[in-house]
Amino acid sequence: MKIPLAVLVGAVLTISACTMQPASSKTDSARTESGLDPAALQSALDAVRDAGMVGVFMEVRDGERVWSGASGVADVASGEPIRPGLVHRMGSITKTFVAAAVMQQVEKGRIGLDTPIADYLPQLVPGERGTEITVRMLLNHTSGLAEHLPYSFPSLSAFFGGTQLSAESLDKHQFTEFDPIELIRMGVDAPATGAPGATPGVYSNTNYFLLAQLLQKVTGKPFATSIAENVIRRANLENTAFPDQPTLSAPHPRLYEGLFGMIDPPRDYSVYNMSWTMPGAGIVSTTADLNRFYRALLAGQIVSPESLAQMQRTVPVIALDGKQIEYGLGLHRVQTATGETFWGHDGSAFGALAISLTSADGTRQMSVAMNYARWNELGPDRKPKPHPIDAALDNLYRIAMGDK
Repeated sequence: MKIPLAVLVGAVLTISACTMQPASSKTDSARTESGLDPAALQSALDAVRDAGMVGVFMEVRDGERVWSGASGVADVASGEPIRPGLVHRMGSITKTFVAAAVMQQVEKGRIGLDTPIADYLPQLVPGERGTEITVRMLLNHTSGLAEHLPYSFPSLSAFFGGTQLSAESLDKHQFTEFDPIELIRMGVDAPATGAPGATPGVYSNTNYFLLAQLLQKVTGKPFATSIAENVIRRANLENTAFPDQPTLSAPHPRLYEGLFGMIDPPRDYSVYNMSWTMPGAGIVSTTADLNRFYRALLAGQIVSPESLAQMQRTVPVIALDGKQIEYGLGLHRVQTATGETFWGHDGSAFGALAISLTSADGTRQMSVAMNYARWNELGPDRKPKPHPIDAALDNLYRIAMGDK
């Protein structure tokens, strides 16, 4: 099974002591019989570390059985081991939370999925496009609105047809408080990536900035407050939030960004103002909370079964790495080699990667977090070269998802 890890931040993307939370031998035996093999999982984690990952930690669930483990370090300078339970920047996994909050407002009749965005926010998407782009198109990335990143972070423009690739923008904007309206305008004013509703859609964080403004419009509250009250609280998540400052208060790993060899050695971007992508990739959580969230979502506890069915209606979408994925309303559909369907999302911030997938029946789950991003060097075609970490992660995901 190959799960694409996109090449840029805030998008669908992709240490040496070992530390884990051991279970009793009796529980381990039961887990192994159920298809959850702690030894195999720990070995796969260690292989990711040995391939060059700074630190990786995860939680895997099979029914009521749970295993968590880690490998590598949380801090290169101190050598502190990474461990399960740390909070982490989860990147575009944020989009599922936003989509769930929007669907709750659809259920209340405050938002229409197929209503033009101009009916709610005419000043943000003016003219004919505003009457053609619907809320659904924002949720599933078929709006045709461009990504704001090559304009807000011009030194990353090489991955959007430009020529620049350096850490200049990353360093310049470490403490910048971006105006979300300004970022929306960058995406709206840029050349369209396609006609509204056309497929394949093109992944764009601009869509989710607009959805955040929509939530604020219909609820009268900041989008983060709406999600905290109606999604995070409903799922009983204890360690999930939108940070209101560049630093993280809870224990967390340092986050090392390689930018495809442009930053050597990789630099720590743990402290960063996430306003540049807050509604698209700003959430902080733990692997345990992510599993709890997706399990509740797929069980119909966050949105109604009818809303969940809408979220699982997928269309082809081109991710920021150029690969085509099956994307619903804030949800990915992933199919294993044995044909089993999983739902979830992956994501990234500078120095951070994460992925969370849950089987369609909700019984098998994996959430994985890593504190080193964009390790691949670039080839002459400007595409990432294969790296041993890629193969090690593929193997880890296969084992974690029970894909024999």
